[in-house]
Amino acid sequence: MSAPVAVVTGASSGIGEATARRLATEGFEVVLAARRVDRLERLAKETGGRAVPLDVTSDDSVAGLVAEVPECSVLVNNAGGAVGVEPVESADPSDWRWMYEVNVLGVLRVTQALLPALERSGAGFGPGKGIGSVGHVVVMSSTAGHIVYEGGGGYTAAKHGATTLGETLRLEMAGRPVRVTEIAPGMVKTDEFTVKRFRGDEEKAEALYADVDGPLTAEDVADCVAWSVTRPAHVDIELLVVRPLAQAAQHKLHRGPIRPRER
Repeated sequence: MSAPVAVVTGASSGIGEATARRLATEGFEVVLAARRVDRLERLAKETGGRAVPLDVTSDDSVAGLVAEVPECSVLVNNAGGAVGVEPVESADPSDWRWMYEVNVLGVLRVTQALLPALERSGAGFGPGKGIGSVGHVVVMSSTAGHIVYEGGGGYTAAKHGATTLGETLRLEMAGRPVRVTEIAPGMVKTDEFTVKRFRGDEEKAEALYADVDGPLTAEDVADCVAWSVTRPAHVDIELLVVRPLAQAAQHKLHRGPIRPRER
């Protein structure tokens, strides 16, 4: 019996790369999809997966992915990103447009394109059955998809859109063998995300994590994805919010060591 197929978008770095590695260990044949094909090919050799070039903002590119993936059990919509921290009054609309295009319309394009294959994978659905017996759409959102903060208008608007997309899809899939999970991480430290958001300013990016005792890693989030997609087929993890212990809420971040209070 062939291994169930999992497609991971944005698989060339960060959470996407970590998720691809983890799903390979869980028994999936992983399709690695992103724009940087050189990175994908190296990862494919390490994991036994397949590298497929993908730009989620391009209809033609998404069509090319579908042509390469006739069967699919899991889709991890991980491709996304943020750019800029300007307030609403001075933000560049082109930055907002790019974030919406990648974080919302990109999820829409890929999900629509692979949904027929995902539903077909659920033909053998039955309570208690394991991986591959139900289609599964994972939306990699963010805690920014549930709360707003200053300087984050464009990104929170986009991630709220991704959250809404996932919630609506779950309603529309009721009665069909496709489950929908939103993963909403808080502070995650990866090599590229924050640097891009600060337009390449590595000092500002690093300062965001200064004195934070243990921000989440890409592997932490990948663990959440793997757990969600390997539940018995009748179990749907609707929303999984994960934060580092130091981040009690979007506006409550402890900087400094975590230790018992002196009494």
